[in-house]
Amino acid sequence: MNRRKRVLFLCVANSSRSQMAEALLRHLDSEHFEAVSAGTAPTQVDPRTREALEHLGVSTAGLVSKSIEQVTGEPFDYVITLCDKSALECLSLPGAGEYIAWNFADPATSPQPDAYRRTLQEIHERLRMFVLITGKPASAIAQSASLSPVELFKCLADETRARIALLVSLEQELCVCELTAALDQVQPKISRHLALLRSCGLLEDRRNGQWVYYRLHPQLPAWVTDMLKTTLANNIEWLRQDVQRLWQMRDRPGRKPACD
Repeated sequence: MNRRKRVLFLCVANSSRSQMAEALLRHLDSEHFEAVSAGTAPTQVDPRTREALEHLGVSTAGLVSKSIEQVTGEPFDYVITLCDKSALECLSLPGAGEYIAWNFADPATSPQPDAYRRTLQEIHERLRMFVLITGKPASAIAQSASLSPVELFKCLADETRARIALLVSLEQELCVCELTAALDQVQPKISRHLALLRSCGLLEDRRNGQWVYYRLHPQLPAWVTDMLKTTLANNIEWLRQDVQRLWQMRDRPGRKPACD
């Protein structure tokens, strides 16, 4: 069984931001990470910090403001500072591994009534990325990222290819003749775009008799399929005429289920 990675979050007062980070990391992945927080000039946990965490459904049990001296000498895989001041004041800790400097605005000095919840959300998003990057070995991340953002956005930079990808996402599977009817374009042009979408790994084809059908590649990363679903849900008006032409098409080819 692999050892949990130890993470120390540092702030000045250890009252808000570092406490949020400690509680959030425990909430996100206590199986692989052990979270600790401390301050260069600790005070006490701010009640508004507890309220924001509890509102998000994150446990505040065990949160106590601590001095950096109380954890000096303990081994940490990561030391993460949450504000510029703590990064400047923090001395090198014996046994500490990688240092990471983050900077989040102090909610205590903000005039916004929801400042603590906003700060909590910002830290939450950053920690989700931290867990994703550091919680897996590099090889596992590479395998799950078979289609890079640059490749994807280059592939979808053409309007016709973007429409094809969204139509396939909507209908699950379409052949060349259906896309020709939906987009009101000639078959050779549609075929060229389909070949590019297939070569970049976004689409997969299968033959059924005389027909070739295209669908989203079943091994696409989740972030790609989520992006296509979100784009489709928020841009249906942009695609409306294409969908109407497709649904009004006569003699659409029949299908047999794909064998997965």
